[in-house]
Amino acid sequence: MPNNIDPQLFARLTANRTSRRRFLGGGAAAAAALALGPAVLAACGSGGNGGSEATSAAPDDGSPASGTLRISNWPLYMADGFVAAFQTASGLTVDYKEDFNDNEQWFAKVKEPLSRKQDIGADLVVPTEFMAARLMGLNWLNEINESRVPNKKNLREDLLDSKVDPGRKYTAPYMTGMVGIAYNSAATGREITKIDDLWDPAFKGRVSLLSDVQDGLGMIMQWQGNSVEDPTTEGVQKAADFVREQKDKGQIRRFTGNDYADDLASGNVAVAQAYSGDVVQLQADNPDLKFIVPESGGDWFIDTMVIPYTTQNQKAAEAWIDYVYDRPNYAKLVAFTQFVPVLSDMTDELAKIDQALADNPLINPPAEMAANLKSWAALTDEQTQEFNTIYAEVTGG
Repeated sequence: MPNNIDPQLFARLTANRTSRRRFLGGGAAAAAALALGPAVLAACGSGGNGGSEATSAAPDDGSPASGTLRISNWPLYMADGFVAAFQTASGLTVDYKEDFNDNEQWFAKVKEPLSRKQDIGADLVVPTEFMAARLMGLNWLNEINESRVPNKKNLREDLLDSKVDPGRKYTAPYMTGMVGIAYNSAATGREITKIDDLWDPAFKGRVSLLSDVQDGLGMIMQWQGNSVEDPTTEGVQKAADFVREQKDKGQIRRFTGNDYADDLASGNVAVAQAYSGDVVQLQADNPDLKFIVPESGGDWFIDTMVIPYTTQNQKAAEAWIDYVYDRPNYAKLVAFTQFVPVLSDMTDELAKIDQALADNPLINPPAEMAANLKSWAALTDEQTQEFNTIYAEVTGG
């Protein structure tokens, strides 16, 4: 974080960063259907290639990257000076755009040119993992040349062992965050440690749940003994049915994106499903706010860097990924985003910037907390539509 920016102003600015999460819930079922269309849905669901051949990394001729790299990223997801430093270090020119505002909207915009293998104006894009998995299923991503990304060895082992992309051949994690429970200790009057606490009659009408099906139901499914790593319709339906019961009882105030912040800070909501990155920012103004991963488990969300098969500069995209995966460089990104690092052993590098970063369990979680977080399996688009529809019938999205 720049030394001359007011911390409270910085918190207010960066609090908008995770607003992209709200697009993933509520009306996502309808949005997915509109964005995909029947032809693309059929290709995804059947494991087809959408009319294109599978793409592997081109043979590496060993020559250095050159020219211009076009990056499409989320707003407020890049540290000041980072792009300029990469340009100086690499000799490359970067055309950096913050024009990736929503996974489904982006896909709706690019699916036609990608299906025709036409340039989409970006050599590297940063979709959330579920969208990256969809692109993989359509064979619309290039394989990443490992020889060009030696710093890949710094990636967290749990992310490298992904079931979505074993060995991370096509997707390079950028940032992760925890989905857990936030609470206002002044409003609850006690500690919150488990999912059962959400249903305490003392909090009737002061509980909010996330409207995204994975973030909203994932921890409830785990609490009920079902898996998000191998989800079933029955498991999703059971969790949704329970949430409906709580909604009908008046326990749940509303379903949210990340717009729970004001209600949580004011005490209108005592307990909320929440994203760790939001709570880090909110705690700067309100130390009564706490975040926990419930005893029965929480979820990771993962944003990834991918190279569309229409890229005009594969080598430059790989040079960027390698630069990001250098620990001192990456620490600067984490200091700005306040999310959980995708690289291992970041404590020392974070401490060099600010000891508070290294000590914050919401940014640098201890092993026991991280071990209690699970990642959803890659879903087919039929599953995505089915699960979204089930939950939307409860949330009203």
